[in-house]
Amino acid sequence: MIRIGQGFDVHAFGPGDHVMLGGVRIPHQAGLIAHSDGDVLLHALCDALLGSLALGDIGQHFPPSDPRWRGANSRELLRQVYGLVREAGYRVVNVDLTVLAEAPKVGPHSEAMRALIAADLGVTMSEVGLKATTTERLGFVGRGEGIAALAVALVERV
Repeated sequence: MIRIGQGFDVHAFGPGDHVMLGGVRIPHQAGLIAHSDGDVLLHALCDALLGSLALGDIGQHFPPSDPRWRGANSRELLRQVYGLVREAGYRVVNVDLTVLAEAPKVGPHSEAMRALIAADLGVTMSEVGLKATTTERLGFVGRGEGIAALAVALVERV
């Protein structure tokens, strides 16, 4: 049996000197406003994995109202979500991820992101697709107000 899930996340820019994307710290003129480390890519991936098995969403499992998730490393959240996938008797077949941002540039960091995500999901890098695009200066992303990410995950029963 195979199942598919999709996820989306967005965070606005705020004070800071870096953003976290795909588990990688990228120097930037601003940070992302979030309860955790604000890694939109990993948050979208968590939602895609949770959605694939109808397990709710990231906010249900790691509510922003819970102080223990303040500043949380999103790689740890992803590993916990993947633990739920395994507990349900499934494994990741592949994931496909898209970052929507005018800046920072994702390309120079994409291989490192893919490697970290693959390690956290117990797959090879060939099972982790990652793309980045701008919005041609349209909308909140195009105005440089924040970053968004999309994710799709395919899982299969072990």
